[in-house]
Amino acid sequence: MVKELATETNILAIESSCDETAAAIVSDGTRVRANIIASQIAVHRRFGGVVPEIASRHHMENIVPVVSEALATAGLAFSDVDAVAVTYGPGLVGALLVGVAYAKSLAYALGKPLIGVHHLLGHIYAGFLAYPGLPLPAVSLVVSGGHTNLVYLEDHTTRRILGSTRDDAAGEAFDKVARVLGLPYPGGPELEKLAREGNPRAIPFPRAWLEENSLDFSFSGLKSAVINYLHHARQVGQEVNRADVAASFQAAVAEVLVTKTLLAATSYRARSILLAGGVAANSVLRRELRSAGEQAGLPVFFPPRELCTDNAAMIGCAAYYQYLRRDFAPLSLNAIPDLPLN
Repeated sequence: MVKELATETNILAIESSCDETAAAIVSDGTRVRANIIASQIAVHRRFGGVVPEIASRHHMENIVPVVSEALATAGLAFSDVDAVAVTYGPGLVGALLVGVAYAKSLAYALGKPLIGVHHLLGHIYAGFLAYPGLPLPAVSLVVSGGHTNLVYLEDHTTRRILGSTRDDAAGEAFDKVARVLGLPYPGGPELEKLAREGNPRAIPFPRAWLEENSLDFSFSGLKSAVINYLHHARQVGQEVNRADVAASFQAAVAEVLVTKTLLAATSYRARSILLAGGVAANSVLRRELRSAGEQAGLPVFFPPRELCTDNAAMIGCAAYYQYLRRDFAPLSLNAIPDLPLN
């Protein structure tokens, strides 16, 4: 069991796994005293996606001022920090290395513990920032640009992956479909915006259910179906309603995600459902999952939208629970771009 500490614990958290350089100060795993993000969206938009080398360069430029701003916002000095936490995977290796190298140097200089945090675990713990008393055990649906997982959380120390994507992640499918629809980067939010004008039942795109009762996902077939639909329409000179395509695609993704999440939650007798990751900001997914949860008698929790995308506050929250059980990393900690959640 996790023991509560009598005094306030301040964790300086750093996140640099992709294209956001972020630093946060989180006290006792619940109080976000500062959450600073230097976004690179404008930098990468002209390329239609994240360019790893450019992302790494910007992380190197941003890391020191972002950490300084986080401390100033929190009204704290380095001496007030009890531990330094950092995302060490998964993600872009060059981007991760910037955060990890800085965090290791800082922890060494301050003589403070270093805590390595899994990026996806950070997304899950964004929910605990908003709902510290979230009922456990829970099933978390983690949906982002690179990952789609169903995770069973027995408590703050025990977790198990119930299902994963076998090909494209849901967020990756969103981005690719957005690109073929001619939408700007980042594609997911733009596709959701376009879908509001469309009919989600206009086009019967396929749903991949895989084997009976499977908790794995597959979105490559759906993505290909959308691309083939658009290609065929162009070949025959058929006018395409892009909003209908976006809405129908989004509905197909949401239906699969919601159905499998409810199957996992009921099969494993979870007391709650937690939505996490960048795609957790999607309004349709939130609405459909909450509705399904209500019908099943299960409360559904999701973080505020500003905590769905990459940030360091979620890393600080996850790190707090590792701090309580003294799960510290050695100064030899390295970036692991394909770090498994288990």
